[in-house]
Amino acid sequence: MAEEFSRAVEDGLKLSKRIYFGKDRAVAPPKPPPSMARSSNALLPKAPMVYAVIYDPGMVDNPDIPSYQPHVYGRCDPPALIPLQMSGIEMDIDCYLDTAFITVSATWRLHCVTASRSCDCRLAIPIGHQGSILGVEVNLPRKSYSTQLVVMDDYNENQSSTPAQNGGFLKSNIFTLTIPQIDGGTNLSVKIHWSQKVEYSNGEFSLNVPFSFPDFVNPAGKRMSKKEKIRMNVDVVAGSELLIKTTSHHLQEVRRHAGSMGFSSDNEVLHWSKNDFSFSYAVSSSHINGGVLLESASAHDFDQREMFYIYLSPGDIQNKVFKKDIIFIIDISGSMQGKLIDDTKNALLSALSKLNPDDLFTIIAFNGESYVFSKTMELASKDAVERASEWINMKFVAAGGTNISHPLNTAIEMLSCAQSSLPIIFLVTDGTVEDERQICATVKNHMLSGESICPRIYTFGIGSFCNHYFLRMLAMIGRGQYDAAVDVDLIEPQMLTLFEKASSLILANIKMDMLDEIDQVEVYPSHIPDLSSEGPLILSGRYKGSFPETFKVKGILADFSNFEIDLKIQKDKGIPVQRVSARDQIQHLTAQAWLSENKQLEQKVAKLSLQTGFISEYTCMIILENDHLKKVKESPGAKEVSKKKHSKYDVNVKGQRMILLPHLGIGFGNLTATAENTPPGYETVPEMAEIFKAASNCCSTMCGYCCCMCCIQCFDKINNQCLTALNQLCIGLGCLACLNCCSLCCGGNND
Repeated sequence: MAEEFSRAVEDGLKLSKRIYFGKDRAVAPPKPPPSMARSSNALLPKAPMVYAVIYDPGMVDNPDIPSYQPHVYGRCDPPALIPLQMSGIEMDIDCYLDTAFITVSATWRLHCVTASRSCDCRLAIPIGHQGSILGVEVNLPRKSYSTQLVVMDDYNENQSSTPAQNGGFLKSNIFTLTIPQIDGGTNLSVKIHWSQKVEYSNGEFSLNVPFSFPDFVNPAGKRMSKKEKIRMNVDVVAGSELLIKTTSHHLQEVRRHAGSMGFSSDNEVLHWSKNDFSFSYAVSSSHINGGVLLESASAHDFDQREMFYIYLSPGDIQNKVFKKDIIFIIDISGSMQGKLIDDTKNALLSALSKLNPDDLFTIIAFNGESYVFSKTMELASKDAVERASEWINMKFVAAGGTNISHPLNTAIEMLSCAQSSLPIIFLVTDGTVEDERQICATVKNHMLSGESICPRIYTFGIGSFCNHYFLRMLAMIGRGQYDAAVDVDLIEPQMLTLFEKASSLILANIKMDMLDEIDQVEVYPSHIPDLSSEGPLILSGRYKGSFPETFKVKGILADFSNFEIDLKIQKDKGIPVQRVSARDQIQHLTAQAWLSENKQLEQKVAKLSLQTGFISEYTCMIILENDHLKKVKESPGAKEVSKKKHSKYDVNVKGQRMILLPHLGIGFGNLTATAENTPPGYETVPEMAEIFKAASNCCSTMCGYCCCMCCIQCFDKINNQCLTALNQLCIGLGCLACLNCCSLCCGGNND
């Protein structure tokens, strides 16, 4: 899909050459970037963008200055995408601890469609690290559109008769939305809301927001001045000192308090930003630190219990990390063929090279069978790593089915006798298996009856066919962490990031006994993971009654000495606890609902999703259209508009046009695709009717090219004798083709 999108934008840029901006060359449209010819994804958006969806190339023209160009025959199938020109942009960023909330307000103009015609406009919104789309608002002169979440049951009732095809994820980090039928020359005011995680590395928090605009979104004009506004608030630990490290855009400090700072930028620019907005900072602390934030439930909250948010930070001094006994369990089933197994192999080889010499390791490759590098744990010496690399190159051949249970049980048994080290299982898979709930139950029983330090389980999912909630639950039970690369291009960097967290543990067996003394308490995640030097540890939840005045956290350091810290409790300090913790709570609750098959938990997730705006597996996003002109014409006593299907993707509900979007959840895996060894991202072969449709589209496209103005102008220069010869040749070839077709259809042997 991403390559198709990029090709459609390339076609749109070529088509935009029809637009006439006047005699002055200074207002000529900018040329497409030369890199687009080298990379199929070069034209994917790197900032919020809006495109005109062009089926009929004849409508492409300047809505203010008609150019009287020759008529263009044929249609664009698939449609071309012409990027719209942007006339103003504002960005607001609220950064709380490990989560940032971004709001972008911008104005685009449908500058490429004649005023007498209309077309759909497609929004494309790239989102940063572990981002979630929260909402989109579009205002037009006569209409407005806004997204809203609905419960899946209501969505399925409408979808049964109305297929949704009006948006979704182009890639895991690019959200698209289509607004129907906008008149040429219209200005679109768009407001976009999303959240993303603040990354942590080497003692620094860093935020990277997609904010890089290509030249062709600059309005055509003689160096027209453009307004670019950025506002940013950073709120972290109260009482801590914020140290600003780097910033990509010039920001002026407007506010400073203990643990809180504000910045702004309001500039006239000649060109829109060509760099992503990046900002990094550190919280000064020489040791492990943290705190507790409390927040009362609002009057409209479906759960009236109080909320808490607990964070532990590793500090900016390098702490000693645990010695590791680590077993890598790697999926080499048939679906891992090609790029998947190559990137996984590269990431594994890189991880092996980063092991400390006193770490112990082995590798288990699995498909339908299990293949063990060494039946005993080996020291990560140079010789052992080299032998492991040779074994990987020999054994990592994608083939066979998927059996996770056997290698996982083997690894747990091998790590049961680990001493003076932290046992870790690092599981990588792209598939779903039938006994996932049984696997979780087995691992949970082992953790309850195991040694004082049970094996930590880190899970990594590849693609969309594996059950990411099973992997999340398995990591939660194993007091580890989970990550994924839904886009196969991100396998290597994401896998190495998770390995860095697993290999940098500084505090284990973390206990918070105070939580057991609170009434009706829920903690997410329910099994407290270890603290890594590569990121803070975050816990959140609900409780009833009073919270303890003092809060102690206990654990074991890398030298197996005991650790204890008192956390400061703060109430209503300006950090929205529910908003910051909602995404993680929804994901943990969804994993629990999947494991227990509990309908009440599913309903709880849906309510939390509707309340906070974060998408879940049990809610879906719709677009509501409000026609302002229609509201003015309707009398106060007008009857409610009856349900009526306007197109193949929308319905009317209570006077509002509701446009359905496809379900945006990641789902619970695909057993059929796993059993058939379907690689992630592979599209099934279309049915015969779809093939004929595609063939007809191909023919119509070719005819469109053959009948284009360039071809007509070419034939116009040919003399009559040559045209007559070409005409006779075409007739002869057509007769031969007909005879050949008849022989194929009607001829043949009768036996």
